[in-house]
Amino acid sequence: MGSQEWIALIIFLFTYATIISEKIHRTTIAMLGGLLMVAFGILDQKSAVHHIDFNTIGLLVGMMIIVGITSQTGVFEFIAVWAAQKVKGEPVRILIVLSFFTAVASAFLDNVTTVLLVVPVTLSITHQLKVHPIPFLMSEIFASNIGGTATMIGDPPNLMIGSAVKSLDFMTFINNLALINIIILVVTIFIFTLIYKKQLKSTKELKSHLLGKNAKQELKDYDLLAKCIFVIVLTLGGFFAHQLIHIETATIALIGAFILLLLTGDKYLVTVLEKVEWTTLFFFIGLFVIVGGLVETGLVAAVAKKAIALTGGEPKATTILILWMSAIISAFVDNIPFVATMIPMIKEMGKLGITNLDPLWWSLSLGACLGGNGTLIGASANLVVAGIASKEGYHITFLKYLKVGFPLMLLSIFISMIYIYVRYLL
Repeated sequence: MGSQEWIALIIFLFTYATIISEKIHRTTIAMLGGLLMVAFGILDQKSAVHHIDFNTIGLLVGMMIIVGITSQTGVFEFIAVWAAQKVKGEPVRILIVLSFFTAVASAFLDNVTTVLLVVPVTLSITHQLKVHPIPFLMSEIFASNIGGTATMIGDPPNLMIGSAVKSLDFMTFINNLALINIIILVVTIFIFTLIYKKQLKSTKELKSHLLGKNAKQELKDYDLLAKCIFVIVLTLGGFFAHQLIHIETATIALIGAFILLLLTGDKYLVTVLEKVEWTTLFFFIGLFVIVGGLVETGLVAAVAKKAIALTGGEPKATTILILWMSAIISAFVDNIPFVATMIPMIKEMGKLGITNLDPLWWSLSLGACLGGNGTLIGASANLVVAGIASKEGYHITFLKYLKVGFPLMLLSIFISMIYIYVRYLL
């Protein structure tokens, strides 16, 4: 390794060690790490900006504005009361229902959009039942990443694989990935109900008070709600059609946000912009630049090539290695540059003699998407949920998340390995 590679690696390791220690706020250290990559010449300013994924940042800002204005209508409280009443106010059942809803929504929407819509509902329910929201939020993080793995449009790595391999269309992803992700989701939710069993309890009084409520009374502003529903439907329609209309999800979300601001006037402009999770956004920006430094110096590609060289191109060993390597790496660095590195490498393996590449593509997908559940910084949805929870006074720390998240992620990859071996490699 040259001096540039060493400097990039030291900055990366120092940043992550400080994030894990939690001595300094993760946003401050991520931004500092990103700026050091530029200061030491690993990246110039132009390429650093190029590595910031505007689609993620723009999507977050747009959806945060839409959700911020929508929250003024009381609709999240209405949904919370209505949903809780349907399952008799039982916290365990509420966790199960919200997790399944999050997974299904994440299969067809961006994970970040899903959690931005589900988390306010969750916080409203837990507040009314006086139960700790962390078990619900942890379950929803996992459900969003598992659900997103099931379809071609659910998670960016799948979209990248689908775009690069024309034979893998929308239905092919569902046929190959939906079943295994349903199994993983059921197992994961079951384990969450066991882990947090003691915390998922409320009193009879609080449950009966919730069941006695008139859900419609939670709605405060019907005129504003109509405008919000119109914009949300318009935005979600844009997400579904974005491949046909060739407009990125960030642009669609921002168009929706500013149409809603136009319809509601100046009344909400300042208050809603204040509610945007700026600390989360700047954390992402810093992280994108740090990972960009690793990509530019060739460290990500070098790790991938070294790992593939270990198997000598043997199909079974290579497939299993890609699954585990994708999961472990994606738990700590953004999976998008990793997948971008792996796609041409897997295509090259096809030229070198591996005739059936399908098991490799599904291993890459499952590893890269499910690996995001391993750490707090493994996926965008994780950080967004942590940011919202922190604003409400509930802190999901790196190490607390790691204790639950990493073993559960490893279990999901182990289940995936059995599935891939039985379905494709026997």
